Amino acid sequence: MHLAVDGHGLPLAVLLTGGQVGDNPQLLPLLDAVSVPRPGGGRPRTTVARVLADKAYSHPSTRAALRRRRIPHTIPERSDQQALRARRGSRGGRPPNFDPQMYRHRNVVERCFNRLKQWRGIATRYDKKASNYKAGVLLAATILWTQT
Repeated sequence: MHLAVDGHGLPLAVLLTGGQVGDNPQLLPLLDAVSVPRPGGGRPRTTVARVLADKAYSHPSTRAALRRRRIPHTIPERSDQQALRARRGSRGGRPPNFDPQMYRHRNVVERCFNRLKQWRGIATRYDKKASNYKAGVLLAATILWTQT
């Protein structure tokens, strides 16, 4: 389960994939799935203000795609990428920007996962079909939204 949340820990988009699928390739489809209705009507907001992600999303292609979309991001660099940049010397480029104070707010995502997994069916994944499991996740996310 891949999840995009707002600053208050409420789910904005859910993407369900197989267990063997990596996190990094799913970031852009997850961002494309974000659609927030505007109060008072109008076209829904589809761009995010900032991306806070863990090292699983740290890949140069992801960073480049976020720069093309003009989305500021705070993603720590993996140690193998740091070593590669150091090995290349002056051709390795500059290290990516990383704000540790901003990264401290990433726990909001983990807290949202914890709140969703309060439902036993989501935590244990008893459902055999992915569509049933995703329906349960969306129902739990809807309940989280209505509790605020």
